[in-house]
Amino acid sequence: MDLMFSLQCLLVFFSIYVYLHFYTTRPKKSTPARFKVYPILGALPEFLKNRHRFLDWTTEILRNYPTNTVVYFRPGKIHGIITANPSNVEHMLKTNFENYPKGDRFIFFLQDFLGGGIFNADGELWKLQRKTASYAFSAKSLRNFVMDNVSFEIQTRLVPLLARASETGCRLDLQDVLERFAFDNICKMAFNVDPACLGGDGKSAAEFMQAFDDAATLCSGRFLYAFQFILLFKKFFNIGSERKLKDSIATVHNFADDIIRSRMENNSHEQHEDLLSRFIGNDNNNSPEFLRDIIISMILAGRDTTSSALSWFFWILSSRPNVQHNILNELETIRAQNGKSIGDTYGFEELRDMHYLQAAIMEAMRLYPPVPVDTKACLNDDVMPDGTVLKKGWFVTYHAYAMGRMETIWGKDCNEYVPERWIGEDGTCQQESAFKYPVFHAGPRMCLGKDLAFIQMKSIAASVIERFEVDVEDKGTCPAHLLSMTLRIKGGLAVSVRKRCV
Repeated sequence: MDLMFSLQCLLVFFSIYVYLHFYTTRPKKSTPARFKVYPILGALPEFLKNRHRFLDWTTEILRNYPTNTVVYFRPGKIHGIITANPSNVEHMLKTNFENYPKGDRFIFFLQDFLGGGIFNADGELWKLQRKTASYAFSAKSLRNFVMDNVSFEIQTRLVPLLARASETGCRLDLQDVLERFAFDNICKMAFNVDPACLGGDGKSAAEFMQAFDDAATLCSGRFLYAFQFILLFKKFFNIGSERKLKDSIATVHNFADDIIRSRMENNSHEQHEDLLSRFIGNDNNNSPEFLRDIIISMILAGRDTTSSALSWFFWILSSRPNVQHNILNELETIRAQNGKSIGDTYGFEELRDMHYLQAAIMEAMRLYPPVPVDTKACLNDDVMPDGTVLKKGWFVTYHAYAMGRMETIWGKDCNEYVPERWIGEDGTCQQESAFKYPVFHAGPRMCLGKDLAFIQMKSIAASVIERFEVDVEDKGTCPAHLLSMTLRIKGGLAVSVRKRCV
């Protein structure tokens, strides 16, 4: 049995070698990009060549298919479709929602890290978490959040940090700064804990954040294995990336367990209405392990998504002075209408009036969505609106990154950054169908924190832009991205900061 397995592996690797050695050196005809499928191997050779640039590779292929949908398969029962077609996205996320859960493969890859948290749950477990979490995102909660947590973090931590950098001339990793900002905020809102990570005195929080980043990246990397048995082998023997993942998850779990232990000992859930208190409840029926999964999922949602979006936004903004000028004009108008000076805290209604700023942020997320791809499983045979046939057990991936670059959706200027595409005739920021713009997901699993995310992002952007000029080190070159659970800038975003002349 072992000999036969070894021979099969050798045959697969030999086939790959023959392909890479002979086929890739042959002159290519000028034909549209598409998956090249081979007997037994399927798209595996092409996958191995391009997985380091998975987003751009699959975007090129989807763009050249009439339906913007392709069927994909490779050894290991990896069979499914990848789509950038809004009709298909609506079908899987809304019309036939029950037929497209997360699925066993997705849950297995993320189980160690996310457990049974809301982003890794299906069925009743997901519904329970969704219902409980929804109470934390009421209009009253959002108003309190912007007036208290976000304003406090901006005035006492973010602005002083940037001011010091301006005075000393030291360079900052803006992506790291934004991640620490968002981490402090989600911890205060969701768990009533202030880790003071941005304040510089949260050492344990900094260790947690590094471990969290490593765990998210390594878990995402599991989806890019050529053969799943390699992953299982490394996991069983606790070697290589799986050993590092296990260590990182242990650090993440310890941090979350400390929060839960402190809350239980102080019984402080009776005095607060944060998200964790709602899950603990008065009867304490939820296990510490389940509460830990809740904490990790909320940190992933509250920290990684907004920091990713703003990092790409500030990179784009650095080479577009005209957009900065329009944002500054809008802020000046809002201040004049409300009798405020630069540095005053913006209230909830004032943030809602920042239509051009919101359009600029939405346009950045169109091109660089925080969650660039999302995958579901097909429970039963189905047919997509574009005619693509699916079989039971296939995966279904919608490609938000590719959708932002589709001429069929956004027109001939789809690759250009144009905030004005979101501005209506009345000067307000217009919403687009979530199935054309699935940045915040869509359907029953639409992101609960969408409004909260815009409050935080606009508060940060407005406060930074009106006070400082942010100069990106290499603004003319698109940074390499790191495909983790969110679309992060590889190596961070190095910037220098100068106080803006007013």
